[in-house]
Amino acid sequence: MKTLHRKILLTLTILYIAFVTIACSNQSTATEKEKDEVTTQSKKVPEKIVLGYQVSPNGELLAKALGLLEKKYPDTKIEWVKFEAGRDVNNAIASGSIDFGLVGTPPAAIGIASKLPYKVYYLHDIIGESEALVVKQDSEIQSLKDLKGKKIATTFNSTSHFSLLGALKAEGMDPKKGNIQILDMQPPDIYAAWQRGDIDGAYIWQPMQSKLVADNGKVIIHSGELAEKGIITAEMGIVRNDFVEKYPEIVEEYISILDESVKYYHENPEKSAELLSTELGLTPEKSLETMKQIVWLDESKQKEYYEGPLAETLKETADYLVEQKSITNAPDIKTFEQSLLQHPYQ
Repeated sequence: MKTLHRKILLTLTILYIAFVTIACSNQSTATEKEKDEVTTQSKKVPEKIVLGYQVSPNGELLAKALGLLEKKYPDTKIEWVKFEAGRDVNNAIASGSIDFGLVGTPPAAIGIASKLPYKVYYLHDIIGESEALVVKQDSEIQSLKDLKGKKIATTFNSTSHFSLLGALKAEGMDPKKGNIQILDMQPPDIYAAWQRGDIDGAYIWQPMQSKLVADNGKVIIHSGELAEKGIITAEMGIVRNDFVEKYPEIVEEYISILDESVKYYHENPEKSAELLSTELGLTPEKSLETMKQIVWLDESKQKEYYEGPLAETLKETADYLVEQKSITNAPDIKTFEQSLLQHPYQ
């Protein structure tokens, strides 16, 4: 009887041990599965990424030409939507039709002041000679002082508009008192008006600037000269808040892709110019010339601006736009600091 009792007890013990082992194994498997699900969730990739770009000779256009984002995410649909001006990019962000966008300092300042749902995640470049005031070769216009009574086109609330107004202010000139008619036009419309003889000049960016110069134009002043006087303009990347909250790793990866593009340009300037020539509508030689007219910012320069003057530049731009009555009020500096996306540069 004792022997039978021992056998039963032994059998029960073995069954209990087996049950505990299986239970622990299942719990471990469940835990590992949960970990995998969390990992997969943190690395999730959207089915589609929509980027609002402008035809500017910078790192983003080169990244597009190189197909770097497409190579990084081959199973994701990458959609590039072309815009003529930053104000249109702002509207697209507000409507939720794009995830990423490129704007200049004035549209960015306006967007932040208007509480549009985005963050500044990247500073593409500082604008130099790539934006300029172009007038007819055979006109009597030799300087800003000669603009009195003339018709000058630009795209309102853009970096070019900001630079034109800043240049006139630096010369102590008031457009109204000087009877300078400043017309709001998109780049294609500027070219058509130029050819018809409807305007005397235009303050505009590349590649349109080069097209005007090639069509009997000459540069009076450019944004590189204005930057030396403290009138700084730049191009920056913006990203919708809901996108960066849902896909933070995608944003970080895109920053790395843009850095890679800048590095590629510095190492292969001629090849980069060949790649951009089609998009810019210029020869490779002329494309390279326009690419050299902006300051391409590498990772170290990005850090300098993010830790330094970027928020302040946006604040100063907003204050100036208030003076020009383009916006009703400008937020405090903290608002602009909070608009900069926190990333490895900081």
